[in-house]
Amino acid sequence: MLPESRIKSQELAAPVKSQKKLLSFLNSKKVVPYIFVSPFILSFLIFSLFPSIQAIIMSFQKVLPGQVTFIGLNNYSRVFNPTFYKALSNTTTYVILTVLILTILPIVLAVLLDSKLVKLKTIFRASLFLPALASTIVSGMVFRLMFGETDTAAANQILNFLGFESVDWRYQAWSAMFLMVLLCSWKWMGVNILYFLAGLQNIPKELYEAAEIDGATTFNKFYHVTLPFLKPVTIFVVTISVIHGFRMFEESFVFWEAGSPGNIGLSVVGYLYQQGIQQNDMGFGAAIGVILMLIIFVVSFIQLILTGAFKKEGQ
Repeated sequence: MLPESRIKSQELAAPVKSQKKLLSFLNSKKVVPYIFVSPFILSFLIFSLFPSIQAIIMSFQKVLPGQVTFIGLNNYSRVFNPTFYKALSNTTTYVILTVLILTILPIVLAVLLDSKLVKLKTIFRASLFLPALASTIVSGMVFRLMFGETDTAAANQILNFLGFESVDWRYQAWSAMFLMVLLCSWKWMGVNILYFLAGLQNIPKELYEAAEIDGATTFNKFYHVTLPFLKPVTIFVVTISVIHGFRMFEESFVFWEAGSPGNIGLSVVGYLYQQGIQQNDMGFGAAIGVILMLIIFVVSFIQLILTGAFKKEGQ
């Protein structure tokens, strides 16, 4: 028989060995990557995938307090109506305008901020990023006061000073779209500029020097050197701008919380909120959400194909 002291030492050593095996297993190259991505995977499953599946299931149901009834495709047959088409038209116009503005202007401004012509670059970068830290609702309320309907509103005062008549900013189709696009552009311009500034840091300076030796102009260097190297960042910015554009809600709600006249400011998400939350028709709202999800997927997929995001290097 083993001595009692040796038995106790073996009993104490067993947990230590198991802990070492566990640590070596967790530190292995096959396991560590999954540990690092597990927070994202869990959050995606809980906050994205599960709600999406529930929304798809709900879109085939009529949901009332304490009563859920399966109604097949009835909700989807109701989606395609004049109000939805108006909301989709507004949202599509909004997406096109914001994508153009939030892609072209940030590239130009990023190149200027990265050049030797601009002094105090850090201050400019910080000031351009500050709007992204502000709440869209709070910023929208400030914009709503600035672009009020009265002659004393800041925007109308400027127009009157220049000899133009006052504008009912929130009650005309063109000015309503202008307000939503302006609010979005003001808020996210600085973020996109930082994306492009990060992309500019990866462009070898030797390419610009070689282009200067070959006699290239400033425009030629921008077109043949800067833009090609910024293509990955541009694809990323366009993609997130498309997705955020179709998901737009706050920019519309802050100007017309009770509904815009003639639905001039109605977005698809706003229509979803109107039907699903305000009208308490959750099944119909879920159907609108599923249609919107498909639209975003198809548009993003087409955009990625057209920009060559799926092509391998060298093709």
